[in-house]
Amino acid sequence: MTRVLVVCHSVHGNTLAMAREIARGVEQVEGAEACLRAVGPITSALDPVQAELPEDGPSLVEKQDLADCDALVLGSPTRFGNMASAVKYFLDGTASEWVSGALAGKPAGVFTSTASMHGGQEATLLSMMVPLMHHGMIIVGLPYTEPALTRTQAGGTPYGPSHVSGKDSDRAMDENERHLCKVLGRRVTDLARRLK
Repeated sequence: MTRVLVVCHSVHGNTLAMAREIARGVEQVEGAEACLRAVGPITSALDPVQAELPEDGPSLVEKQDLADCDALVLGSPTRFGNMASAVKYFLDGTASEWVSGALAGKPAGVFTSTASMHGGQEATLLSMMVPLMHHGMIIVGLPYTEPALTRTQAGGTPYGPSHVSGKDSDRAMDENERHLCKVLGRRVTDLARRLK
């Protein structure tokens, strides 16, 4: 069984919806299973109350999930053209996995959701790739041979799937955005299966 860990941080549910589509793509590959997890919310001096995880959301990612997976797909909403602080905090806590090489040689992909078309989708995806490359992971993107990448009028980049949620974060994914999420799930899974 090829095990793909899909980890995300989601505030309004859009990044989680993308993660679920990616998980569907993973499970379209024979002999593969998706393990959907969330990064823990963080607090600050300005906002000391810890946010509650949604009841219908995934459980929190644990270190063992990283060790057990054959591939990782990481998602975050965009924050000023960068990953959300909760995702950065999660990645900053993976020093022991970096030292041990737990993720080295495993495929990885990234995805994001933004409020606006030019809200920093590609910059956010690239920011998430950098720590994964430091872990020695093999980055998987979306090729332009995928027709939805050129048809999209909202989200979708060669660096990974993206979604434009609108200023009120209430725009659902369109057909192209959902399709590209599934494609990334399949591509990461297929490479993990071949490497395994």
